[in-house]
Amino acid sequence: MADSFLSFVSRRFRGILPRKWRKDLTVVPVVRLAGPIGMSTPFSQSLTLANTAKALDKAFAIKDAPAVALLINSPGGSPVQSHLIFRRIRALAEEKEKHVFAFVEDAAASGGYMIACAADEIFADPCSIVGSIGVVTAGFGFDKAIEKLGIERRVFTAGERKVTLDPFRPTQPEDVERLDSLLKELHTVFADLVRSRRGAALAADDALLFSGEFWLGTQAAGLGLVDGLGDVRGILKARYGEDMLLPLVQGASSFPFRRPGGFAGAVARSAAEGVAAAVEERALWSRLGL
Repeated sequence: MADSFLSFVSRRFRGILPRKWRKDLTVVPVVRLAGPIGMSTPFSQSLTLANTAKALDKAFAIKDAPAVALLINSPGGSPVQSHLIFRRIRALAEEKEKHVFAFVEDAAASGGYMIACAADEIFADPCSIVGSIGVVTAGFGFDKAIEKLGIERRVFTAGERKVTLDPFRPTQPEDVERLDSLLKELHTVFADLVRSRRGAALAADDALLFSGEFWLGTQAAGLGLVDGLGDVRGILKARYGEDMLLPLVQGASSFPFRRPGGFAGAVARSAAEGVAAAVEERALWSRLGL
């Protein structure tokens, strides 16, 4: 009854009603997924399933929306969180029977591209960075530094492989071999996911696509990594017409000081965490030239 009345009012007063009250408009909710993946601190929220799930649930729950749009801007990060977000989007799309669009802003690289692959169609700006379908890990070695300083490293373990790739001892060949096998397995999972989602659209051989290289949006379109070039408003208005709404759907923000130690403790912890996270985040963006 209420829906019928609102539909009548919407038709009768179409020209003067606020757009958000009009029932004749097509609504496509928009969810922004921005930042490095899996590196949250109290003052720097990144992408994790925990802090994106609520916004995704709300967007896919909009009953009359024919689709959900994802705005993606990420250099990558945690493969686990990338995969969890990917799976949640696909599960919701299938459950709610919604078409999913992804729109790349500055970058959808590595884990960011994995998330983009949850969409049925991917679009990018001509200058976007797309790809980096590979796996990387990095660290530092301090064994020569502590030797020079006369520091003795003391580690006690139960389990002969408990200390692997210890930065305070020389690199062990068996550790490198083990790490190499893990990276190759992760790479295979990533490549298989891209093949399963992009299918026949891929227009280059595996050696190029899964080399870890990244490309501009124009190049990515030629390789089949994206379906076309454009922005969220232009593409969706061309698809659904001018009478449409693109409401931004956001999850609940967390209050950073609800942690043991109160305000002062949170500030102190956050300062240390923030510096480390900022350095790692800067490194992720820098490898893309951004």
